[in-house]
Formats: sequence, C-alpha cells, structure tokens
Amino acid sequence: MATYLMFGKYTLEALKGISAKRTGEAQALIKQHGGEMKAAYALLGDTDLVLIVDLPDNGQAMKLSAAMAQKFSIAFTTAPAVSVEEFDKLMG
Repeated sequence: MATYLMFGKYTLEALKGISAKRTGEAQALIKQHGGEMKAAYALLGDTDLVLIVDLPDNGQAMKLSAAMAQKFSIAFTTAPAVSVEEFDKLMG
C-alpha cells in the first residue's frame, strides 16, 4: 500500500452535505477502491479538507479521486507521499 494526500475544495453544493454520514460514505468509497482512510482534517484557507489514505497504487488513487469528486461534489487534488525516512533512503 502507498500513502496519498487528497486535498479537497468544497463546492457550494458540497457545503450543504457536510455530515458524519457523508464522512462514513467517503470511508466506504475508499474501501471499495482497496484503501483505508488514515486521517482526515478540515482546514482553513485555500484547501478545505485533507485526507490521508493508503491505496494499492496510482491507478486506484486516480479512480478514487474522480469517484469522490463525482459523488460528493468536492474537487480533489491527490498526491502520493513518502515518509521522510523513506525519502532519505531514496535520495541517499
């Protein structure tokens, strides 16, 4: 599994649907793509939401990002992430 950061921006429609129920639906959608939500944070500023998810590969990350946008009207930018320790090994 690989770690991905999903940065979300709410549309006006998405703001109307904020609820614990929708969070559960998002977790279920992540599982349908073979992943697991590790953490989720609401933010102030240009980005409204960040999800930290583990997914099998880039293909599933792309599919999930599109599925989340379609289902919840939240635009996501999804990026792979590696730990600093792994990064140091890669660069070393």
